[in-house]
Amino acid sequence: MSRTAPVEATGWLSRLRTDGRARFDALGIPKPTDENWRQTNVQAVAPFAATSAGPASASAAALDALPLASALPCRVVLVNGRFDETLSSLSGLPRGVRVRSLATALLESPEPLEPHLGHAASVENAPFVALNTALFADGVVVTVDAGVDAAVPLHIVHVALPGAAPAAIHARTLVIAKDGSQVTVVESFVALSAGTYLTNAVTEILAQPDARVTHIKIQSEGPEGWHVATVAGHQARGARILSYNVSLGAALARNDIGSRLDGPGAECRLYGFYLVDGEQHVDNHTWLDHASPNCPSWEMYKGLLAGRSRAVFNGRIVVREGAQKTDAKQSNKNLILGDEAIVYTRPQLVIHANDVKCTHGATIGRLDEESLFYLRTRGIGKDEARNVLIRAFADDVIDKIPVGAVREILVDTLHLRLERDFRGIEA
Repeated sequence: MSRTAPVEATGWLSRLRTDGRARFDALGIPKPTDENWRQTNVQAVAPFAATSAGPASASAAALDALPLASALPCRVVLVNGRFDETLSSLSGLPRGVRVRSLATALLESPEPLEPHLGHAASVENAPFVALNTALFADGVVVTVDAGVDAAVPLHIVHVALPGAAPAAIHARTLVIAKDGSQVTVVESFVALSAGTYLTNAVTEILAQPDARVTHIKIQSEGPEGWHVATVAGHQARGARILSYNVSLGAALARNDIGSRLDGPGAECRLYGFYLVDGEQHVDNHTWLDHASPNCPSWEMYKGLLAGRSRAVFNGRIVVREGAQKTDAKQSNKNLILGDEAIVYTRPQLVIHANDVKCTHGATIGRLDEESLFYLRTRGIGKDEARNVLIRAFADDVIDKIPVGAVREILVDTLHLRLERDFRGIEA
């Protein structure tokens, strides 16, 4: 690992980076024997995970040719983890919403970020968070002033431009929603060229009392890309976080997503959809930490698998002592197309309070033959009947995404994948 910090670090920032480096040195790249990584082997990134990708330039035309990258008018673009002002467009930001390069903020005025950076995403048992903390070169800071309703969604576009040699992109996003504010942040991950690389992204969402944050993460990278991402929330009294996580690409994608409900009346909802085929592998580890009473949570993850793909879902809900009146529900459903795809699903409840309502469930199955038969008797062809049922399965999550332009692109992408990659597969 390089001993030179990408952003000049002094005082608290130096300590933060040093702690991150020390934890990564102690933990190392996870091995398949590690409990949280048993079905997900990331040893292939060990030779280059601590080698940061260099600066790169992307053309506006190439970026705008990607529907996902140009979905929304108000956007921030990070190329290989670095803020690109020329590709960004922030003129439509509402008053009271401030967006800055993280590197610039840390160089010019680091003190206001001290209580926030590293607060939600712990390095303690998270080697990739620790590595990101030690090595991030840049990122984005989004601050929403108290009482401001940011009606315009902000789009953060993470662009990968791999070089000749494999390297890692360590980007950091920090969202600070102050008392009573509302904001929607979309993060999309795309690649503009082929090559092997690691995206190691960390997003922290700090929702202060009665704040409302909607976070939409869409991962659609190249077939040689490796993607590891953490989205960590921290919620004060009455704060609400809605998370939507969609995984569509990459050779391997690992998402660690969750929040600590740390004030009475806080609410969190986690939605996820993953679509994998060929040799793709996706791993979703979710966590909800109910640390205060009267906090509801709802979680629904759904997956569609074909080919020799693999999926992992590990959902953990912790209800701490004193977190009475918790109402937590969790669901994971998987639809298998073909005979060689495999799903590992493990819902978990850890409850230390006695006045709670907590449920979880997981299913793995194939398309319903009776429903297929019914559609066929109505004159619908075999492939189209199958696609109708698959779209209905996916729409439980996709239709809930509150940004219309993003939702439409995802629907179009699903249709394209069904026609291109899943046609003719026996269900």
